Amino acid sequence: MAEYSPARYVVLGLIARHGPMTPYELKARVEDDIQPFWPILHAQLYRIPPELAQAGLLREETETTGRRRRIFHLTTAGRAALARWLADPDTPEAETRDPAQLKLFFADLGDPADIVALATRQAARHREWLAHYTSLRAELDPAQDSRQRSRARLLRLGVLHEQAHAEFWESVAADPSRLDDPLS
Repeated sequence: MAEYSPARYVVLGLIARHGPMTPYELKARVEDDIQPFWPILHAQLYRIPPELAQAGLLREETETTGRRRRIFHLTTAGRAALARWLADPDTPEAETRDPAQLKLFFADLGDPADIVALATRQAARHREWLAHYTSLRAELDPAQDSRQRSRARLLRLGVLHEQAHAEFWESVAADPSRLDDPLS
């Protein structure tokens, strides 16, 4: 079986969950559901579905009237590829490309006040995301369906992640010289 990129599995998963979609509809779903933790360029969402159709994982249908939109349907082979991917517990290592962490690494080369300003701004940013994720989680009813349960799980992880980052940056802002903080 061919190995596909995570973005291709996003396309397969969204179509499996929501039914046939156009690339524009995929873009909207990614913005709503996936973008906060797995950014995908919009251009990819227009390029990937035809590639997956050529590989037999999606079936393409073009409207015969109106805007003649391209609609992509999941095939049996596409559902099987998605199921194999989901069943595989192995994943590549997580990638962290956080510009704030990069600045923190080089903070000793700048003005000491810069680290406090950076930490203060980062703490505020993570508190904003924490509030956003908490609000989204409160709107869900995980008992309603599997999509709500999946979103609730992911939002729980998002809340814990943002809480940890906010607390870390707040501690740096309060005392940049403190290096060890007992984990309790």
